[in-house]
Amino acid sequence: MAVAPLAEQSSDFPLSFEQRISGACGVALPNSDVPSAQNDASLPQHLRSEYKPNLPELGELDVVRHMTRLSHRVFSIDENFYPLGSCTMKYNPRVNERVAAMPGFAHLHPYQRESDVQGMLELHYQLRHFLQEISGLAEVSLQPAAGAHGEMTGLMIIEAYHRARGENRRMVLAPDSAHGTNPASCTICSMGSTKIRSRKDGRVDLDDLRSKVDENTAALMITNPNTCGIFDDQIADIADILHAKGALLYYDGANMNATLGIIRPGDVGVDVMHFNTHKTFSTPHGGGGPGAGPVGVCKRLSPYLPKPQVIKKSDGTFAWDYERPESIGRVRSFYGQGGVLVRAYTYIRSLGPEGLRRVSRRAVLAANYIAAQIKHRYPMPFPAPYAHEFITVPEFSDLGVNERDFAKRLIDYGIHPPTMSWPIMHCLMIEPSETESLATLDRFCEVMIKMADEAREQPELLRSAPHDMPVGRLDEVGANRKPNVRWRPE
Repeated sequence: MAVAPLAEQSSDFPLSFEQRISGACGVALPNSDVPSAQNDASLPQHLRSEYKPNLPELGELDVVRHMTRLSHRVFSIDENFYPLGSCTMKYNPRVNERVAAMPGFAHLHPYQRESDVQGMLELHYQLRHFLQEISGLAEVSLQPAAGAHGEMTGLMIIEAYHRARGENRRMVLAPDSAHGTNPASCTICSMGSTKIRSRKDGRVDLDDLRSKVDENTAALMITNPNTCGIFDDQIADIADILHAKGALLYYDGANMNATLGIIRPGDVGVDVMHFNTHKTFSTPHGGGGPGAGPVGVCKRLSPYLPKPQVIKKSDGTFAWDYERPESIGRVRSFYGQGGVLVRAYTYIRSLGPEGLRRVSRRAVLAANYIAAQIKHRYPMPFPAPYAHEFITVPEFSDLGVNERDFAKRLIDYGIHPPTMSWPIMHCLMIEPSETESLATLDRFCEVMIKMADEAREQPELLRSAPHDMPVGRLDEVGANRKPNVRWRPE
């Protein structure tokens, strides 16, 4: 193996099997206790091969060092600031992980007898009541496995409600500032979607809403605060307009991190909503893995929630209730993401009502603080005050610098890029969350201001960023259309 300076090795170090040390072994397995003759007879001759897989030969310490080097090439919330708008990339307190790893939770099987899992059932029961209180809704199901899955479940409940009333309403309205999953969920549920315009201040155009809601409207799906970072204070009026036509109001809970303890959706006429536990209640982002998207409903929609539902019996014990004849049925296997829900429960219990309210106040304050610090360099298309996030549109196109260049340059400063070009073209959507310190916010503002200066004085510096990463500017379109993930020796 060629010797290279440490800096060069850190940017392009060899793969594990390229670091092979002949005869090295990282694990000592016990000798087989199966007699060799019996072992030989267990595998037919035509399935045997003399081929030996090209596995790495490394000691345990070498493997640990290799994996640690790899880990430092990856951005993570533990090492980097993630102002990723609409995603609420907040810190996940380690106490949540410790509680979820307790044997009494981690070693359960979902289909154990109810008498064996009373602790977990009680946690489910208490958590759904916490969410009912936080949302102001009558009943919550913990079964859905993610936010988008919660949307699908909510739409299924809405469809079941209208069907029970003898109505076949197939159209769902959504403001142009709503999350992109909203129309996708409508398609999954065989419903159409119609866009509602927003005013220049980022709020729903009520006249456009009135002109489009009719007897075929099943619901309006609204995100509030919306993706522009604006809280729509017309929410009660919106609910009245829909209810007057027999339609329902669906509340996308993706931005609920801004409203904890400040507004309860059920109090302003919301009929059904989902919670994103990873955004609001500090459970891990799934990354394609386990998540949770509980769904809450008003009283008239309670009969249609997924079954089974956890209940508390008259003798004080907890059980699964399958006797829900109007339920839409199961929406996933088992009863929900147990380990994720333990984390959400721990987060809520550790903070309490005032702590949750403080979460939202700090999140809103952090976003408005950053906006106030950088507004003289970055135009704000919507007026303050903002909720937990805001959008800005960098105006440097005359220098050939766009929002992607700013995002790439942020990587050089160890900051994950914000969300880009959504909900309006060429914007950056910035959300700091409540977990970042004032020092981190100040450094981010300094970096943003410095990049604005760089764009004017050294535009090529941004156009060619990043410069200090293991790899430079990539061909993103080519990587997506023609991925090449196979290693081949030179």
